[in-house]
Amino acid sequence: MLKTNRLLLLIALLFAAGIILSACGSSNDEGSGEESGGEASDSGENQEGGGDSDFKVGMVTDVGGVDDKSFNQSAWEGLKAFGEENGLEEGEGFDYAQSESDADFMPNLNSLVKADYDLVFGIGFKLTDALNKVAGQNPDTHFALVDAVAEADNIANITFKEHQGSFLVGVAAAMKTESDKVGFVGGENSELIKKFESGFRAGVASVNPDIEVDVQYAESFGAPDKGKVIASNMYNSGVDVIYHSSGATGNGVFAQAKDIKKNDPSKNVWVIGVDRDQYEEGAIGDDNVTLTSMVKRVDIAVQEVAAQSMNGEFPGGEILEFGLEDEGVSVAKTNEEALTDEMVEEIDNWKQKIIDGEVEVPSTEEDLEAYLDSL
Repeated sequence: MLKTNRLLLLIALLFAAGIILSACGSSNDEGSGEESGGEASDSGENQEGGGDSDFKVGMVTDVGGVDDKSFNQSAWEGLKAFGEENGLEEGEGFDYAQSESDADFMPNLNSLVKADYDLVFGIGFKLTDALNKVAGQNPDTHFALVDAVAEADNIANITFKEHQGSFLVGVAAAMKTESDKVGFVGGENSELIKKFESGFRAGVASVNPDIEVDVQYAESFGAPDKGKVIASNMYNSGVDVIYHSSGATGNGVFAQAKDIKKNDPSKNVWVIGVDRDQYEEGAIGDDNVTLTSMVKRVDIAVQEVAAQSMNGEFPGGEILEFGLEDEGVSVAKTNEEALTDEMVEEIDNWKQKIIDGEVEVPSTEEDLEAYLDSL
């Protein structure tokens, strides 16, 4: 069953997140999961504060790590916000287990189950098989899968309309480029990341179908060195705006753009961030190379599902989908100097067309080709 989350609940959670995330720092906090050298605590002692003090919620990261400045970090910020909001203690009431490789998914999931966590999140589509297996072996534990769908009564599926947000940052890229050459750097070439690519290319073409889009995949979400090399080649070829959907690999894209800007402050090179507002990642002195970011509110989705589970309303077996209509995806407008009023107005116009159903944003390569042919 497909379920769109209610706007009022999302707004309330956004408000709560805004208050709490200011205290969360940059997610360089030391976690108490696998990264810290041991399993999460199985303590069931009561905590002070609101909510169910016996409720325990944990998450298993993808290989990008909890401080990837993108997808995993957003999820962890949401989990921390939920825990602190409900008086839970990090390391006991809420925690994470960090995955250094795919081989860590299964043991990390099992470690949280064995520690009696009531709800366990798998952060990223790569955890689908492992989470399916562990959930099948532990029917009394609640699980949530982000960015993929698993068919089990004890798994809630959290998905996003990434193609919609990617379309809008494609509009921004097309309006900002001076060379009529833009780039897309993907992590692993997968059905999910194709949604980002397809939406982005459609947005670019909707502004100017003659703009060239250079698409390259790093085949990793945890390879910033490779991201830097790809970005270097793109910028050297004349690309002046790069949108990345590559987790920690994208840190290398930012690093390359900042290196270019440092060596030649007059050079206009831009990066479009993903998942979180990555404005801070683009800072270099008084300049900033982050044009905008396609924000995906993984943090809010994590908070909402955790609250539902704790309150006895766990959406097991359901597909929760977040899109433009409920601010589940959006475009960051932090860099007011780079993102001009004209660009913001155009982005907002396309956003309304998408919400109203006037524009059906492609999410697959096949749909993209049909969309491009229609222009």
